[in-house]
Amino acid sequence: MTMLKSPNHTTNSTPHKTPAKYEALVENVASEQKGRPLRVCMLAYAFYESDTRILQYATALAQRGDKVDVIALRKDPLMAECEVLHGVTVHRIQFRTVNESGILAYIGRILRFSFHSLLFMYKSQRRQTYDIVHVHNAPDFLVFAALWSKWKRTPIILDIHDLLPEFFASKFKVDHKSFIFGLVRLIERYSTRFATQIIVANDLWRDRLVGRSCLGEKCVVVRNRPDLSIFKKIRDRKQIKGAKFMLTYPGSLNWHQGVDIAIRAFAGIANRIPDAEFHIYGEGAAKPLLIELVMELGMQERILFHGYLPSNEIAKVMARTDLAIEPKRSKSAFGNEALSTKIMEFMALGVPIIASRTKIHAYYYDDSIIQYYDNDDETLLGMQILRLIADPYLCMRLVENASAYVQKNTWDACKHEYIRLVDNLVC
Repeated sequence: MTMLKSPNHTTNSTPHKTPAKYEALVENVASEQKGRPLRVCMLAYAFYESDTRILQYATALAQRGDKVDVIALRKDPLMAECEVLHGVTVHRIQFRTVNESGILAYIGRILRFSFHSLLFMYKSQRRQTYDIVHVHNAPDFLVFAALWSKWKRTPIILDIHDLLPEFFASKFKVDHKSFIFGLVRLIERYSTRFATQIIVANDLWRDRLVGRSCLGEKCVVVRNRPDLSIFKKIRDRKQIKGAKFMLTYPGSLNWHQGVDIAIRAFAGIANRIPDAEFHIYGEGAAKPLLIELVMELGMQERILFHGYLPSNEIAKVMARTDLAIEPKRSKSAFGNEALSTKIMEFMALGVPIIASRTKIHAYYYDDSIIQYYDNDDETLLGMQILRLIADPYLCMRLVENASAYVQKNTWDACKHEYIRLVDNLVC
């Protein structure tokens, strides 16, 4: 059996080192940039304010003086179509409610966004050419909205947040041997070939992608890491928490996230922790079913749903949390390998975490950092919740170990790798 690598594993987690013969040229480009900031376009079928990964990239470039345009979604019809946030110009070109339950509705909205993005980028670049374009999936084919940039030989990054074939199969219950799954894999292959550089969110997915769609030297890993300017550890959390014991799950509400497992686990032990509440923040196709499940269990007053919040606001909610729940389904092919962003953000805030022992969680974090439960078992999850509530010293040890880990893996400690990658591509 192949042994998992240690939690501090970093192989393939950073962009490849620039060959020595290009070092001087890269330095010259960096010097020139001091006088002429780069013009960067980021394209994402996502809500910019709630996507920590995109926020970090864009803000890092803007902070050093680059001109960054982000083309994204609008989650509230009252939001401004164009707004400058921390030096980043955000263009919200399409409204979206995250409630797609069928393939046609999902694909239709994405195709519309892709078409509008193509037109927007064409019009924008008629005025001034972008130096680099950074496209975020899902979907993979959104990279083709940068067709005009490709024709002008502009470097294009495709950032794989999620492996689309596996995500698509999980979201819409598509068989891995089906024609549709094969079609999505084909789209993945041509999308990665179209891009100049591929960024992947974790090492397991990089290996998978290299094995089926792209060359290894073209593909690097940039993990989701906490931004300590947003997710700050509170010195005395007792001063900000309420009277209730609060458990929290913040994130998307899809089947592979396993939030229904967490709901059943909490309902099973609710009578033993009468002062506890479970708060769920997010949107997704599974939300109506989750609300229905809570009503069936008679837990409406103890399990509370909330919408998406911007990163700076959800950070405040997470800081008030007594116990974080990350219940991804280990028996789901996608959930088993999808690395949670919120885990490290909770670590940065000093909040103890209970998580499903998925393949990707175990790859990066050992048992000294996270309290695991196995096999998507709601009973085991409930037992672990009770255990941590009853054992504050165990919570303290988990928090201390997690804090030491996260200090070595913050965005501030690693963002120079992304900036250098951008500079190398422009060079």
